Amino acid sequence: MEAFRKFTGVVAPLDRSNVDTDAIIPKQFLKSIKRTGFGPNLFDEWRYCDRGEPGMDCTHRPLNSDFVLNDVRYQGAKILLARDNFGCGSSREHAPWALEDYGFRVIIAPSFADIFFNNCFKNGLLPIVLSSKTMDELFEAAADDKALEITVDLEAQVISQPHAEEISFEVDEFRKHCLLNGWDDIGLTLQHVDAIKSYEAKQQQTAPWLFTQ
Repeated sequence: MEAFRKFTGVVAPLDRSNVDTDAIIPKQFLKSIKRTGFGPNLFDEWRYCDRGEPGMDCTHRPLNSDFVLNDVRYQGAKILLARDNFGCGSSREHAPWALEDYGFRVIIAPSFADIFFNNCFKNGLLPIVLSSKTMDELFEAAADDKALEITVDLEAQVISQPHAEEISFEVDEFRKHCLLNGWDDIGLTLQHVDAIKSYEAKQQQTAPWLFTQ
């Protein structure tokens, strides 16, 4: 997992509440567990005017011109603004996989569904909770003719934007520590590999029957 320290990117304003995981990545794309290749189908039913299927070439599919990610201002966006209860619905981990594969590293909303929120941290995404008032201000700034670019400093826990005051945000210390070091659950476990090997060696001496084939 790529470490997250300070990140700058264009903001895409998805002005919708209760965006569920089936909207983020529809069910027909859940057959793969490779964690990659889901970006072209992120928000598939909203981005395109036809029905997407696994393996379909998305480069020539008809685009929905009214959807935010198809607006030329937000091409290459890396930071997503959303409204309340983002990531609700099923617990599919494919949802953060699709967001990350598209290129997003930060999602900012007034609230998130719990399982989705936890899955973001496990997959290198930083979900940030801000007040509805602050979100309104960010949405207004992002709707300008020129795309809004902001910087998210995880270590300092602040968001910087042009011609505006810094915005502070809260993040759990343990999750912050893991993101700063690029540790998912496996990476975190590997930090204790020496202790694990020592325990296994001791178990082989005291309970050898556990290791017989």
